[in-house]
Amino acid sequence: MALAPVSRTSLPDEVFGQLVDGILGGELVVGEALPSERALAETLGVSRPAVREALQRLAQSRLVAIRQGESTTVRDWTTSAGLDLLPHLLVAGGKLDPTVIESIIEVRQLVGPLVAGHAAERRDDGDVARLREILDELTTATDDTARQQIALRFWDQVVIAARSIALRLLFNALRDAYEPLLEATGPLLHDEVTHIAGYRAIVDAIAAGNADASRVAASELLARGSRAVEELLSRLDAE
Repeated sequence: MALAPVSRTSLPDEVFGQLVDGILGGELVVGEALPSERALAETLGVSRPAVREALQRLAQSRLVAIRQGESTTVRDWTTSAGLDLLPHLLVAGGKLDPTVIESIIEVRQLVGPLVAGHAAERRDDGDVARLREILDELTTATDDTARQQIALRFWDQVVIAARSIALRLLFNALRDAYEPLLEATGPLLHDEVTHIAGYRAIVDAIAAGNADASRVAASELLARGSRAVEELLSRLDAE
């Protein structure tokens, strides 16, 4: 892998980013030993503490294994990494990866109804009141980027009402991957984020404590965005 000197803005971030790109792109192969801290620092033109911090972040993301007194080796991220890797996978080499988009949409379609069902069973009056407030904001929003931001807050509140730490962390990872793309995805998800009746159906079902109706309403709403993404990916494949 050819490494390039980095700028002085955020050294650990840039070192981390270069190494992540190398691992995800296959230039740094599974089982390969990385150069020493000293060698990496010299090649990249940064300090050893900056390299050390980046390597620790790689280890926390389960992309490398650091063993005291031994070399740092590349792990197989497909079997070791967690959801925090999604944003890096989504935009690889400066380009969106359609397969990762498709995967995120699939998970969203599966998990959304599950979260909505739990929310109906576990919500309290405060959850319902907050959902109705957010729905009012969504109704008066004037552009798709704003609508998507409000929709994220809507689902955030649904997750809060579901009271599941595992679903909370899963939602956080999906949101972190999706949030930087709001402007680009605005037109794509227009049919979903403007379907106020769909959001209202979810809120009413949650308020009534009807888990089945909540799951159905969530599935129908999210399917609008899923269809738009599937149609886009089909067009890209055809081209």
